[in-house]
Amino acid sequence: MAEAAVDRSSKSGLGPAGKPFSTFERLVAWRYLRARRKEAFISVIAGFSFVGIMLGVATLIIVMAVMNGFRTELVSRILGINGHMIIQPIDGPFTDYADLVKKFEAVPGIKMALPLVEGQVLASSQTGGSTGALVRGTRAEDLTKLKTVSDNIKSGDMVGFAAGDGVLVGRRMADQLGLRVGDLITLTSPEGDVTPMGVNPRIKSYKISGLFEIGMSEYDASIIYMPLEESQLYFNADGLVQSIELFVDNPDDIDNLRPKVEEAAGRQIAITDWRQRNQTFFSALEVERNVMFMILTLIVLVAALNIISGLIMLVKDKGSDIAILRTMGASAGAIMRIFFMTGAAIGIVGTIAGVLLGVLVCVNIESIRQFFSWVLGTVLFDPELYFLSQLPAKMDVSETVSVVIMALTLSFIATIFPAWRASRLDPVQALRYE
Repeated sequence: MAEAAVDRSSKSGLGPAGKPFSTFERLVAWRYLRARRKEAFISVIAGFSFVGIMLGVATLIIVMAVMNGFRTELVSRILGINGHMIIQPIDGPFTDYADLVKKFEAVPGIKMALPLVEGQVLASSQTGGSTGALVRGTRAEDLTKLKTVSDNIKSGDMVGFAAGDGVLVGRRMADQLGLRVGDLITLTSPEGDVTPMGVNPRIKSYKISGLFEIGMSEYDASIIYMPLEESQLYFNADGLVQSIELFVDNPDDIDNLRPKVEEAAGRQIAITDWRQRNQTFFSALEVERNVMFMILTLIVLVAALNIISGLIMLVKDKGSDIAILRTMGASAGAIMRIFFMTGAAIGIVGTIAGVLLGVLVCVNIESIRQFFSWVLGTVLFDPELYFLSQLPAKMDVSETVSVVIMALTLSFIATIFPAWRASRLDPVQALRYE
C-alpha cells in the first residue's frame, strides 16, 4: 500500500519521478503568491518587493536613457557646429586658405573644410541690453553646407548674409537683447584701430539677416555668424583666416586621418581634434553615468532583500504545509523549486513591469517634463543650466538587456536561501506541536 501511495504521488509530481517545475509545483507556488487574509502581512511584503524591483528597473532604464540622450544630443550639436579637426598655422598665417581647403577636401574621409575667422565681442542693442558673443566669420557657401545652422534658421533667411551685409544671430541672444530680423546689432571689439593714443575699440552695427536655433542654449545665446570678408575687415585679418575646421565622415577615425591631413597641408600645422577639445566634458559625463548606474542598482538590491525577508516569513508560516507535502512524498527538491518559483515570480513580473514603465516614460519624457513644469509652476531642466532646450532620452538595447539580466539575477539569487531553508525543514519537528 505504501508503494502504491508513493507511486501515486510520483505520478502527481510529488515524488522523485516528478519533473522539475511540474504542474503540481507551479500550482502550489501560485497558491502561495495569493495569500489569505491572515497572511496579509506576507502579501504586503511581496507587494513591496514587486514595487521595489519595478521602480528600480524603471529608474535605471530612464536614467541611462536620459544620460545617453544627453551625450548623443550634445555630441551631435557640438560636432554639428564645430569641426572634428581644427587646423591652425605654425610657420605663418593661412593666407592661402582657399588652396588649403581644396587640398583638405580632396582627402578621402573629409567631407568639408571650413575656413574661419573668430573673435570675442560685446553685442548690444539700441534698447541698452548687452552680452558677450563669439563671432564666427565664414563663407556663405560653407555655412549652407553646415546643416546644423542653415536648416535651423527660425526667422529670416541667408540672403543678406550671402550678400555680405547681414549677420546670423542665435535666437536666445536675440531674445535677450530684444532684437528681431531687420534690427541692427552693435558689435564692440577691443582689438580695433591703432592710434597714437593707443588701440581704440572697434564699434560697428550690422543688420540681422536671420535668427537660428540649433537647440543648444549655450550656442544659441552666444554665437554670431558673419560673412568671411566682413569678419576679416572687422578683426584686422585681411586676406587670411585663423583656422580651418575639418568635418569628417567618421569622427572616431580621426587618428587615421591625421597623417593624411598633414601630408595634404604641405606645411607645418597644429591639429586639435574634437576629443581633445571636449575630453574633460565627455569624461565627466561617462563617470557620472557609471556612478548613477551603481547607485540605482542599490534600489533593485534592496527590493531583492525584501524578497528574501518575505520568503523566509512565508516558509515559517507554511511550515506545517511543507511538512504535510513531505510526508505525502514531495521531495526536498520539489519544495525548493516551489519556493524558488514563488520568489522568482515576483522578480520576473516586477522586472517586466519595470521595463514597460521605463519605456513608457522614455517615450514621453518631454511631455512628462512639461507637465510637471506646469504643475510646479517652474522650469524643470532649465536650458540655461542643461544646455539643451528639450529633455532627451535614447534607450540603448544592450544597456536595457543588462539592466534586465541584473534584476533577474539578483531576484533569483535572493530566492535561493529561503527556498533551501524550506527544503531542509524537518517534517517531524514542524508537525510536533500541530
